[in-house]
Amino acid sequence: MLRTPSGGAGHGTAATDSGLMSIGAVLATLRAEFPEVTISKIRFLESEGLIEPGRTPSGYRKFSTQDVERLGHVLRMQRDHYLPLRVIREHLDAMERGEAVQLPVVGRQRDGESGAPFVEEPTAARIGRDALLAAAEIDEQVLKEWESYGLIAPLEDGAYDAEAATVASLVAELGRFGIEPRHLRVMKAAADREAGLVDQVVAPLRRHRNPQTRVHAEARAKELASLTVKLHAALVQTALGVRLP
Repeated sequence: MLRTPSGGAGHGTAATDSGLMSIGAVLATLRAEFPEVTISKIRFLESEGLIEPGRTPSGYRKFSTQDVERLGHVLRMQRDHYLPLRVIREHLDAMERGEAVQLPVVGRQRDGESGAPFVEEPTAARIGRDALLAAAEIDEQVLKEWESYGLIAPLEDGAYDAEAATVASLVAELGRFGIEPRHLRVMKAAADREAGLVDQVVAPLRRHRNPQTRVHAEARAKELASLTVKLHAALVQTALGVRLP
């Protein structure tokens, strides 16, 4: 069971119970496995009914161990299986009822030898179009609009880099605040410029004859990408005069 009642209070444990956590403490706990999770993401999942933390009399959220465990399940199913929130909610509710459930598949194809259908597991590097639509909970028309603005682009075979699922989820989340895809072109242009700068630094290493040097180039690219993302976030926070956890 992912949620257990306490003193008849149900999932939203009373704020006076021991062992409850603030949203900041929950964020610190989850980031060990999900470094990209944010407070706004946790609040969004709450607004979608995936979790129901308790509240103090002054309105502060208080999370139980079961809340944190449930959040971990939600984030893991989004990351590993690209499932829409509706499917995740149904899956977790079934688990709480004690039902034996299987995660839905994201696609099917035929086995080359037997001709029998088998589950096409999403890989760490690629995601199909149908799975991307399901992960972002959007339709074809919306995806085509995002593609027209260059926010998401398919690979040569029509599949997508797995990171496209993250981009799609973030674009959809921003849309709930009235930020439209056309507004995000400036962010895409900035990201392209930053990527070009990183590529300029590592390009000589990638062209090196030594295979170990080429491997080192990829590690260096990841390190530089991480630094540029952190710098970009810090500059935005400074410009807005806000500080995020």
